[in-house]
Amino acid sequence: MNYRHAFHAGNFADVMKHALLVRILAYLQRKETPLRVIDTHAGIGLYDLTGDEAGRTGEWLEGIGRLDVALAPEAEEILAPYRKVISDVRARHGEAVYPGSPGIVREVLRRQDRGVFVELHPADHAVLSEAFNEVSNLKVMHLDGWTALHALIPPKEKRGLVLIDPPYEKPNELERLGTELLAAVKKWPTGVYAGWYPVKDVGRVDAVAERLNRESPRPGLRLELYVDDPRDAARLNGSGLFVLNPPWALREEAEVLLPALAERLSRSGYGAYRCEAFGPPA
Repeated sequence: MNYRHAFHAGNFADVMKHALLVRILAYLQRKETPLRVIDTHAGIGLYDLTGDEAGRTGEWLEGIGRLDVALAPEAEEILAPYRKVISDVRARHGEAVYPGSPGIVREVLRRQDRGVFVELHPADHAVLSEAFNEVSNLKVMHLDGWTALHALIPPKEKRGLVLIDPPYEKPNELERLGTELLAAVKKWPTGVYAGWYPVKDVGRVDAVAERLNRESPRPGLRLELYVDDPRDAARLNGSGLFVLNPPWALREEAEVLLPALAERLSRSGYGAYRCEAFGPPA
């Protein structure tokens, strides 16, 4: 449990992940019926970009720090709800704050919706609990995220999103993501699942994607953003989301947003993206 997201908050992977998270939630909220969001590896929820951790790496400078200038209009329209969340969080907590997924969910949820934030790291859980446990429609739990994934589904609302964002400190955690997604979607077939993963060795990601394509009973999307040449597997070259039961418009929007982010956030002149369907047709 040594991974601390404060060192990486606001980097290119966060921008990609959180922009798509907001889009998924926006589509779920097109219906008035309540929904539940379960964040299995929540972190602390709010990060100070002027703090010691973020200052040591400076990763946010090549992520959210590069979005001060607007993207092309079509991409900017898709990014607008994410920008609003950032603005609203900073209006409340200060201009140097970047919201993690709990901070984003807290801004987006309606009164009738519910959010559950799960965090195992003792210190991070304490910070998360202090920040969010008193919000009436949020609950913070001190629990292993993989255990929580299966314990908390299906929710009573019958609609919602599960965000799975593990630290990838243990061997084979990428492969475990595929296994856990397949088990979860069998238990709650109509839930939306978004599993984040780092992209270093593309071959390992391909293997998980191929398994999901063979075994998933529900349609899915493989969405990836590359800011470095993926042939060098020794570094973090990109990040991705496996989305099961994606909103119908997510692929079309990703085809607009991801290339714009790849161009803006690329390092050493390399930027690319992937947007592929897997599993049975939607």
